Amino acid sequence: MLLQIAEPGQSPDPHQRRVAVGIDLGTTHSLVAAMRHGLPTCLPDAQGRTLLPSAVRVTAKGRVVGHDALQAQVSAAGEVVTSFKRLMGRSRRDVQQAQRLPYRLLDGEGMVSVETDHGVVSPVQLSAEVLAVLRQRAEDSFDSTLYGAVITVPAYFDDAQRQATKDAAQLAGLEVLRLINEPTAAAIAYGLDQGSEGVYVIYDLGGGTFDVSVLRLQRGLFEVLATAGNTQLGGDDYDLALLDWVIARHQLDASTWDAAQRTAWLGQAKACKEALSGAQQGVPLHSPQGEALGQVSRLDLAQAAATLTQATLACVAQALKDAGVTPAKVDGVVMVGGATRMPCVQQAVAEYFGTPPLNNLNPDEVVALGAARQAHQLAGYTSEDSVLLLDVTPLTLGLETMGGVVEPIVPRNSTLPIAKAQDFTTFEDGQTALALHVVQGERDMAADCRSLARFELRGIPPMAAGAARIRVTFTVDADGLLQVEALEQTTGTAARIEVKPSYGLSDDELSRMLQEGFSQAQHDKQARALAQAQVDARRLVQATRSALAQDGALLEAGQRQALYDQAATLAEQAEHGTDAAALEQATQALNHGTEAFAALRMNHQIGQALSGQHVESIK
Repeated sequence: MLLQIAEPGQSPDPHQRRVAVGIDLGTTHSLVAAMRHGLPTCLPDAQGRTLLPSAVRVTAKGRVVGHDALQAQVSAAGEVVTSFKRLMGRSRRDVQQAQRLPYRLLDGEGMVSVETDHGVVSPVQLSAEVLAVLRQRAEDSFDSTLYGAVITVPAYFDDAQRQATKDAAQLAGLEVLRLINEPTAAAIAYGLDQGSEGVYVIYDLGGGTFDVSVLRLQRGLFEVLATAGNTQLGGDDYDLALLDWVIARHQLDASTWDAAQRTAWLGQAKACKEALSGAQQGVPLHSPQGEALGQVSRLDLAQAAATLTQATLACVAQALKDAGVTPAKVDGVVMVGGATRMPCVQQAVAEYFGTPPLNNLNPDEVVALGAARQAHQLAGYTSEDSVLLLDVTPLTLGLETMGGVVEPIVPRNSTLPIAKAQDFTTFEDGQTALALHVVQGERDMAADCRSLARFELRGIPPMAAGAARIRVTFTVDADGLLQVEALEQTTGTAARIEVKPSYGLSDDELSRMLQEGFSQAQHDKQARALAQAQVDARRLVQATRSALAQDGALLEAGQRQALYDQAATLAEQAEHGTDAAALEQATQALNHGTEAFAALRMNHQIGQALSGQHVESIK
């Protein structure tokens, strides 16, 4: 009897290598990280760059992702889309300042779409392009297919936005092990690296979203006490605020700018903002044409964006209130996201808490590093540093009851995963069906909350009003995704729905996109098969011709010419053929045709080796 023994920290099956990665799908940049030599590491591209700009260029010939797309943002403004993370799971009316974006938004079927010069694309498709590049980067790094990925999302992403993220991962060919909140991922990386314990605030200001989470860190346990945030507030808004300041300061007529001009001016404002983070004095500002417009100071940026910074602190105050914690009881504040490099943000947070924030980890990488640790654990690798992750629901989930009132079922900041049930009854005598409307939000009226799903429970026995007992159960999984079940308890009649958010992809849309992905994958598979067949054929042709040159005299003239002709035919097919199967068949035919020749050569070489030796000397 054989026993399989696994060392601590190894996969349950040590013969099956499981490569799992953490992905930070960001508004401005995205990263992929994995565990290497016991430490989380961000994986670079072929040029050594770990940051992949979350930018996609849609051309007539296809799509370009990352640095090359970003470089064309001014010259081909109608083809390049950025900051599309802010559009995930959103309708047209949900998007703030849509008129200021350098591209046009269209009302899609539920979710907003982006119109480019070469067609309409959805935020899910654009995100899938970025995820596919990161997946390929990881597979190239490990020379292995991925077991799965942990993908981070803003803590305040609602169900629609989380489902859109999972749809994008599916289109990119990624198995999602879990969605985790970005601040929680940062806490995993920071807490493990620092060995910290106590109550910590994760202040996460990225390119397009802001999150704040209050966590209690203890050895082996990361508990999210509360979370708050704004999915329409980030570093991009600081760029816009500084640009507005420049327009007012220099009395520019922005109404005459086209999309390319606006993108160019916004790029100048962004560059100026970033330069201020490393400069003690003011930095020069130039127009896109190179005209000097004077100096911009840190104070100028702080004043231009003061309302934005105060909006982040309002979210901090709300999260602390929900957690029942005062600023004085916070043991540390972890800064996450590239936008936290701004001195005005650092100073405002330090003043609010009365202590300097912690920022000794790279704010661009810390989320991906934490996700990589979690992915490694979910792939089956455990160690003494493994953590129990207790995330929370960002918003209250409930049902609409009579009069349009919301009955909360799962309160916001409930620890995940969770299942909660509540009993309801019928309103009218003889009622045999019950319509259920699932909503998400903090308002008392369903009309003011986000509608997630509607379904019906039919087959209720006719009874007097109020006699039926219908138990409705909300189950939220570790990804923050919801399933609702209604059960009439006397008969066992049940109805169930997995909530597909009203702003996610429809099944038809997802099916169509998947089909496109599958067809492209088949094309790639065929191309790889043809290339491999060409290599094998050329290798055999070369070997055959070399053997004929050395030992062709062993064959009769007709046999020798037949092999020369067969090799020439195969060489022609390898050069110009497009059918991998036919090429493989021709290669096998030449292999078969040279078997007798190979036997003759072997016998000839053995005979030469033994020539002149006495039988007794051969042992």
